[in-house]
Amino acid sequence: MLTPPGPPVGQHGRKVSAVGRLVVIEGLDGAGKRTLTGGLTAALRAVGASVTTMAFPRYGRSVHADLVREALHREHGDLADSVYGMGLLYALDRRGAAAEIRDTLAGFDVVLLDRYVASNAAYQAARLHQDADGAVVEWVRRLEIERFGLPLPDLHILLRVPPAVAASRAQHRARSEADRPRDVFESDDDLQQRCAKVYDQLAAREWLSPWHVVDGVEGVDTTALAARLR
Repeated sequence: MLTPPGPPVGQHGRKVSAVGRLVVIEGLDGAGKRTLTGGLTAALRAVGASVTTMAFPRYGRSVHADLVREALHREHGDLADSVYGMGLLYALDRRGAAAEIRDTLAGFDVVLLDRYVASNAAYQAARLHQDADGAVVEWVRRLEIERFGLPLPDLHILLRVPPAVAASRAQHRARSEADRPRDVFESDDDLQQRCAKVYDQLAAREWLSPWHVVDGVEGVDTTALAARLR
């Protein structure tokens, strides 16, 4: 049986009340989430909002995230082939950041996350050829939200780009950044196609919170988006 989380507790053991907005940017590998995070951060700060950001997986900060990266590059045997095994590692990475997220929500107007729980739901569903109503999406929700007690987002922003465009960008990034080679998920074009479909379904269902879809090909008006968030 899943145990409901207790009251929010900060990383130093004190109870905190969230006053900021938790905004999550989601999208395919190569969609441009990092660029949008930077542009939206600057636009929000320009209108006087205090903003902080975090990206998942937290490579270099979390042992679970580092295990994910290693598995995606075919270390640890067949670990990457396990949908639920990889899903659990992603979830444990976020569980380790839960107190930090709550603390930052208490001190900032907006906390921007590059990937969050919906990323786990979308990719694991795509790997199992399920849709947003499938069993693994519900498993992710029960694990990360109910059991681990992760804060619910106030808003998801889906940065939508055609999978072919995202794949081309990911390939370019791998060529230009020596420390960012494509992993087994990024290299699977069929997986990316299925993942894009699940993301659209999650957005249509407003999974966990409201979703706002933006066009990642034409470019995002970050000033207008910042005004929407304010």
